[in-house]
Parts: sequence; structure tokens; C-alpha cells
Amino acid sequence: MGKIYVAGYGRSGYGEHRGYGWILYVVFVLLFLLALLGGAVAAVVEMYPPQGVLILEYHKVNDRTKDEYSLTPAEFAAQMDVLKADGYTAISVLDFLRAKKGKQELPKKPVVVTFDDGYSDNYTEALPILEQRGMKATVFMVTNNVGLPGYLTWDQLHDMEKRGIELGSHTANHLPLTNMTVAEARDEARKSKLMMEWKGLKTVFVLSYPNGKYDKFLPDILKEEEYLAAVTGDAGLNTFQTDPYRLLRTNIPPSHFGIREFRLRIWKAKAMAVLGLWQNTGTMEK
Repeated sequence: MGKIYVAGYGRSGYGEHRGYGWILYVVFVLLFLLALLGGAVAAVVEMYPPQGVLILEYHKVNDRTKDEYSLTPAEFAAQMDVLKADGYTAISVLDFLRAKKGKQELPKKPVVVTFDDGYSDNYTEALPILEQRGMKATVFMVTNNVGLPGYLTWDQLHDMEKRGIELGSHTANHLPLTNMTVAEARDEARKSKLMMEWKGLKTVFVLSYPNGKYDKFLPDILKEEEYLAAVTGDAGLNTFQTDPYRLLRTNIPPSHFGIREFRLRIWKAKAMAVLGLWQNTGTMEK
């Protein structure tokens, strides 16, 4: 006589339970392996720190706006203090490019502090904090926003440049270049560069891609418009092998966990370099 199985009992229930157990086991093993990998990467980063130029991305520094782009002056100052305490020396993008050509030497731990969009608090709040610590920075300006409420004026840009701030382009209108035709993208890059130079600022050599987005047709356009480099939203460390038109940059949003979160973002950039993930070496395939 064959066996009789009652609902909730017998082999079918046992089989389902055993299958569920195997899933848990596989998940546990995967988590364990990930933990081992994370520990190994952390050990390598600490014991053999990867070499390269760290580029940080900021936007606003003030106590007024409360959004995903705004740091308070106290928070920004604390982060600059951490960089100084950890032995970093602030350089410009052009410093890095000159070192790549053998025209100057880089400090032991170089960092580029950058600001996108060109908000007025970059002048009123961030600049004094940087100067108090002997640091420089790079500001990427959306040129059609110059002089609008909340944005830098031409006089402020001139004064910032005199005080050691490198100025770059963030295009004319801050529209994603990847959604444009070649002609439209060229127009955005060209107009912003020309406007800044026509206003008497130093030659603009560096561009920040709006929203960090780029495509394979953009480096050729930038070369033709006499840009020497461009920064992205990809995290990592820049070496002389990094494509200068896809420089790696680590975004620094408002912190929810204090200075530890800032250190973690820097550690992530180092970990990406150690693992060799998305480090933008060579050139993109056409």
C-alpha cells in the first residue's frame, strides 16, 4: 500500500523546507565571501595605499539651503581639516596635467577640491575656509548663470582667480551633453569657454560634464575646442594612465554620519583603484 501524505506533512513539505534551507545556505556563503573580500580589500588599502590624485566634488557650502547638494560651512571646514591632517595637499587639475607631462612634481598625497555650478557661497563661504588652510580649489561655472541670484558674478570670479582658484567650464546651460547632437554639444562647450575668456579670465582648459554624464563622442569635441581635460562622476584615483577626458571624481554630499562618512567615501575611491574597477584608463572605443 502506498504512503499517504496529509497537507502540511510528508515529503512535499520536507522538500520545500530543504530547498529553502539550501537558499539560506547559499546566501550565507555569499555574504561570508563578500565579507572576506571586503576585509581583504580594506587590508590592502591600509597596508599598500594606492597612488593617484583624489578629486572631490562639491556644490554648495552654506547654512541656508537644505538639499542634497549643500554642506554647512562647519561640515566643509571639518572635511578640509581631515584632508590636512591626513597629509593631503590641494592642487589644481592643471597641476596634475603639468605633472603628467613632466613639467612639475606632484605632492605625496594630492587632492583636487572642485565645485560644480558656480554658486555664490563658493566665494563667500568656501573660499575663506580654503584660504585659512592654505588650500586651493577648482570651480566649474555654468556661464549663462553668472550674475543670476545665488550664483557667482564676474567680479567674484576674477577675484577668486587672483586668489588662486582655478576656473573651468560646466557648459553654457548645464544640459546633459549625452542627450545632444554633436553640433549642440560642441556649441555648449565652446560658448562657455569663449565667454569666460572674453570676460578676461585665464584660458579655460578643463570641463565638468553636467551630471557627470559623458559619451564616446565628447573627448574629440573637447580636444577640438582646446580643452585639455574633463571630470566625470566616476569614483576612483587618477594616475597618468587615466584618460584626461574621463578624470575620476568622488561626489561629497551632505553627511548623515559625520566625518566617518567622508572618510568612507575617500576609502571607496581607493578601493575602486585597488580593484581596478571602472578606472577609465586608455580611451573609449568609438
